[in-house]
Amino acid sequence: MLEDQTTADTPTPWPAAYPEGYAVVDVETTGLARDDRIVSAAVYQLDARGQVEDHWYTLVNPERDPGPVWIHGLTTAVLSSAPLFPEIADEFAKRLAGRVLVAHNAAFDWSMIAREYARAKATAPVRQRLCTIALSKELQLPLPNHKLESLAAHYGVVQQRAHHALDDARVLAEAFRPSLQLAAEANLRLPLLACQPLTEWSDGPAATPRSSGYIGHQRSYGSSNSWRPSRKRPACPYPNPGRYKEGEQLIQGMRVAFSGDTSIDRELLEDRAIEAGLHIATSVSRLTSVLVTNDPGSPTTKTSKARSFGTPVIDEAVFVQLLSHVLPAPGGPKS
Repeated sequence: MLEDQTTADTPTPWPAAYPEGYAVVDVETTGLARDDRIVSAAVYQLDARGQVEDHWYTLVNPERDPGPVWIHGLTTAVLSSAPLFPEIADEFAKRLAGRVLVAHNAAFDWSMIAREYARAKATAPVRQRLCTIALSKELQLPLPNHKLESLAAHYGVVQQRAHHALDDARVLAEAFRPSLQLAAEANLRLPLLACQPLTEWSDGPAATPRSSGYIGHQRSYGSSNSWRPSRKRPACPYPNPGRYKEGEQLIQGMRVAFSGDTSIDRELLEDRAIEAGLHIATSVSRLTSVLVTNDPGSPTTKTSKARSFGTPVIDEAVFVQLLSHVLPAPGGPKS
């Protein structure tokens, strides 16, 4: 009996292949486009077992319209005196160096960070990232959706200021620790992905006014945090090139449908897709190019139709990555 009790009380050995430290990150941005900018950033440094070592937060002057103020609450007036990204790049890098970047929908946070460093003619010292959405799926956590608030509620973590970078990073750090512990106990292979830093960057010509209203409505952002752009969508000017093929790029004119909750505000995802030349479909038909959902097994009308039609299905993280390089329509806009 004594031997059995000793064995039961012995802590589960920590997997030797696990990282030695983590940087839990959240960034708030002016939007999702390739030319959008970071307006605030926060990092919680964790040790190998997920214990908090330090935390850091900064505002960042994006040198442009602050974007969806109704989400992040940061107006032009608030950001005008904030440091530029090159002025905080070194401090940010110190918080990331030698650690795995952890974020909720890490593909998005990493892409924004990599672009900011490339603009500053520097390189982010990050070689691997871990998405807490992917980890939750690996652990098969019984979550109703993949929003941060659902992961937080699962572990009893209380959110104080949703969409505030520092509080979102804190919440994620507190939720990541028990997830990491569960993964270690199961000797689960962590869903780590490589990060390829950008060495060159150009935002190209000045952006034109967006359908979402982010450009050309700066006064509205500065005067009210509750203002929202019109949801009326312009018609897609490109013909439908057909279905998305796994491993390839999206093409302008493709019909994209969404199902279920997304970690990024749905309106921002749809706005970004329209800016890239994609068609937002409100339902799934035989003409739908791809369905974006974080819950492909859910019995919704859209997922059921996608299965019956053989419509390709991808998750939000893959979609965000694909949005960074949408191929031009072969024949140009419709005549």
